Amino acid sequence: MLPSIFSRSFKLFPLLSRTQSLVFPFPQCFSTEPISSSHPNLPEPYSDPTTVCETLSSYCNDWKRAFEFFNWVETHFRFQHNTATYNRMLDILGKFFEFELSWDLIRRMKTSPLSRPNHTTFRILFKRYICAHLVKEAIDMYDSLEDFDLRDEMSFSNLIDALCEYKHVIEAQELCFGKDKKFNINVNSTKIHNMILRGWLKMGWWGKCREFWEEMDKKGVSKDLHSYTIYMDIMCKSGKPWKAVKLYKEMKTKGLRLDVVAYNTIIHAIGLLEGVDFSVRVFREMRDLGCQPNAVTYNTIIKLLCENGRYKEASGWLNQMHEKGCFPNVITYNCIFRSLEKPREILLVFDKMIESGIRPGMDTYVMLLRKFGRWGFLRPVFIVWKKMEELGCSPDGSAYNALIDALVEKGMVDMARKYDEEMLAKGFSAKPRAELRRKLVGGESLDSSF
Repeated sequence: MLPSIFSRSFKLFPLLSRTQSLVFPFPQCFSTEPISSSHPNLPEPYSDPTTVCETLSSYCNDWKRAFEFFNWVETHFRFQHNTATYNRMLDILGKFFEFELSWDLIRRMKTSPLSRPNHTTFRILFKRYICAHLVKEAIDMYDSLEDFDLRDEMSFSNLIDALCEYKHVIEAQELCFGKDKKFNINVNSTKIHNMILRGWLKMGWWGKCREFWEEMDKKGVSKDLHSYTIYMDIMCKSGKPWKAVKLYKEMKTKGLRLDVVAYNTIIHAIGLLEGVDFSVRVFREMRDLGCQPNAVTYNTIIKLLCENGRYKEASGWLNQMHEKGCFPNVITYNCIFRSLEKPREILLVFDKMIESGIRPGMDTYVMLLRKFGRWGFLRPVFIVWKKMEELGCSPDGSAYNALIDALVEKGMVDMARKYDEEMLAKGFSAKPRAELRRKLVGGESLDSSF
């Protein structure tokens, strides 16, 4: 069936609402042949890029379906893709390393004034190249941005940010401060130093974090609120929450006005160090000082309560979010799901989440599939899987593997093999399972190859 997001827009698609003949899955249903202008039922040009982006997102784990839809909505409904819809499609293609096709799209973008490539376009490609560890290709792409009038400081920052995000901070540091640096940046730029500090945080190299933090002082780099917030996070993640609390006091002594991000970090640190009740005290302090909590603030406290087995209090904070106009998100519910241990209770909360308008993320589905599968409950596994399909969310490799593991554990090998083959057909990597006796090239079975 059509994804629920798109089906809600049937009233905007006159041709579809009359025929009801086009349904998913791809590719049989979506022809990319354009409709003739003399067609008697030719619909008005479609013009809702938000719905198109949401529909593409529902197929983010199946690039072929997403690309079929991308072309279909253009040819059958004369939709003019803008930069936002192109960027969403590029992100999906990049996720599956379809870079040649991505550049074909960029060439198409250049032909329309509505879809000129922008900084976001190449930020997406930087991230996808570097996520695939194609660092040289990403750097070469930065050099080629002269052709798009985008080889500037913002693009350079996007390149450095992507390198640091995906654990290529050594290359980032070389580009910024090495002999062959690519851009004439201010060597004392706080922004660049913050990116690299965050890169060492991502790497989990705590010694390098401390070394770089001290180096910033030696170079005379001005440390701002963001610098302190990153370093507090480093202290928490490296198992030294007391040092994060010390930094918090130092910030207050220096007269730095903390924002909600800094408070969220210190609420987490104090919770780890002294318990959730002390976190609640800091929560009240920030509110009294006029800094309004956000969903992350509530999520932090709810997570701490759940980790301490105080589920009823966590539910009270969940209700308080609604009362304060700070609405829960998928992370809020994920915290609660992790603490619950009864399938019926989890499914009730799961239904409540969906009824409130919050769409589960893929990590939610995978967590629940694994949890129910580990407990040996197949019925809840299929309930979650069916709900994922109803909401138009295409499963990724982790979801398939969680479902297959649950089926194999229950001895349902034939059904497990069906989903295993479906997963492989979509290009996802399957776990080696001797129970399925999947055939390798040449007819040799998988289990005999070990």
